[in-house]
Amino acid sequence: MNHSITNPSPLTADNAALVLVDHQVGLMTGVRDYSIAELKHKVVGLASAARILDLPIVTTTTSANTLWGPAFPELQQALPNHTFIDRTSVNAWDDPRVEEAIRATGRSKLIFAGVSLEVCAAFPAMRAAREGFEAYVAVDASGTFDRTKRETGLLRLAQSGVVVADGASLMVEILADNASEKAADVYGALGMDWATLVGQVRSSVAA
Repeated sequence: MNHSITNPSPLTADNAALVLVDHQVGLMTGVRDYSIAELKHKVVGLASAARILDLPIVTTTTSANTLWGPAFPELQQALPNHTFIDRTSVNAWDDPRVEEAIRATGRSKLIFAGVSLEVCAAFPAMRAAREGFEAYVAVDASGTFDRTKRETGLLRLAQSGVVVADGASLMVEILADNASEKAADVYGALGMDWATLVGQVRSSVAA
C-alpha cells in the first residue's frame, strides 16, 4: 500500500533511527522557547526511550572544543560510551562521517532533534527527505532562540515534507503495544510515570 509523505507508514523499532544534533552546553544556554530544565528532560527522555527500544542513535556536536562546548552532561550520562561526532559544517548531513553513520543504520525513517530547531534539526531533516528518507523532527527536544525562529522553522519543515511531532508520541508509536515488556521502561524514560498502569495490561494479557 502506498502512503503519502503526510501520512507515512508507522514507525517501528525495525525501520527507525534517532539523530540528535548539537545538544551542547553553549547552545542550550541560548534557548528561549523552553526552559532549560524542560528541554533537557525531553532530550534525555527521547534518548533513553530510544535506547530501550533498541533504536540506532547518531549524535553530533559542532566544534565542541572551540565554540559550543560538549553535549550537556545529562545527555552524555543517558548515552554512556556513546561517540558524539564533532564537526564544523552547519548542516550535520554535510559532514561525510555523519552521513555515513546515518546511512549505516540501515533505517528508512529518521527522527531528528537538535538545538537549534530551525538549523540543527531542520537542515539535516530536510536533506534526509530530499535523499529519499522519511524524516521526522521531535520538536519538544529541539529548542531555539526566539519565537520567530521557532515559528518559521516549523513552517519550513512542513513545507519541506518533514513530519513534526513530540518525541514521546514518536517513541510510543514505536513501542506499539502496552503489553510489551519494554512498555513500563519506555513510559518511565519519557517521564510518563502515570503510565505505569501498563504493567496491569501486561499482567492481564499474560493471565
